[in-house]
Amino acid sequence: MSETYQRHDQRAADQLRPISFQNNIAPHATGSTLIEWGDTRVICGVSIEESVPRWMQAQGVEGGWITAEYSMLPYSTLDRKRRDVSKGKLDGRSTEIQRLIGRSLRAGLDLKKLGSRTVWIDCDVLQADGGTRTASITGAYVALSLAVNKLINEGKLLESPFLDPVAAVSVGVVEGTPLLDLCYVEDVAAEVDMNLVMTTTGKYIEVQGTGEEATFSADELNEMLALGRTGVEALAKLQREAIAAGS
Repeated sequence: MSETYQRHDQRAADQLRPISFQNNIAPHATGSTLIEWGDTRVICGVSIEESVPRWMQAQGVEGGWITAEYSMLPYSTLDRKRRDVSKGKLDGRSTEIQRLIGRSLRAGLDLKKLGSRTVWIDCDVLQADGGTRTASITGAYVALSLAVNKLINEGKLLESPFLDPVAAVSVGVVEGTPLLDLCYVEDVAAEVDMNLVMTTTGKYIEVQGTGEEATFSADELNEMLALGRTGVEALAKLQREAIAAGS
C-alpha cells in the first residue's frame, strides 16, 4: 500500500470534508435542508401527498411510500449540463441515483407507520465536486426527519416511523491508498470507487463498488468498509445536530 499519496486538500485518509446543513431552505417544502459537503452543495426538499401510488391501491398494500427525484442543475458543473427536459428524457445516471435515494430512505422507515401518503424527496445539485449521491442521501435523511417531526407536531402522525438513521459516504483507492470521502479530482483518479449506504447502527443498505480498470483485494475492501463505517458514524452526529437545530 502506498504511504506517500498526499490529498490535494491535505486531509487525512480517514477524514471527511467539512459538512454543514442549512435547514428550511425551501419554505414551501414540508422539510428541507441545504447540505454543503466540501464544494458539493445539494438542496434536499420533502413534499407530502395524502395518497399512495396506484399500484399500492391495486395490490392493497398498507402504509405509505417514499420516492425520490434527483437532478444536477445546469450550472452545477464547470461545463453547463443540459437539463433533462431539453433532452426529452432522464439520463441513466440520474435515474440510477434517484432510485438509490428512494431505496435508501425506505430502508430506514416502517412504511406502514407513514399512513396512506407518499413522501417525495427532491435532491437538486447546485454544485458538484464528487459525492453528490452520498450528499443527497445524507441530506435527504435530515430533510425527511424535519418533515416527519412537523407531521407529528401537527398531529398527522402518532409516532415516528423511523427504524434507523441513514447516511452515505464514498470511499476508494487512489495510488494504492484507501481513502474516505473522495472529492472530484480523487474520484476521477481512483483505481477503486465505492459508495456505501448504511444505517448509523452499522448495518449496510447498499454497497456500490467498482474497480476502475483495476482490481482490489479483500484486505483493501475491508479497509474501505472500515473507513466507511468511521465516516457514517461522524455523519450521524452531524445529522443529529442538524435535526435538533431545525425541529
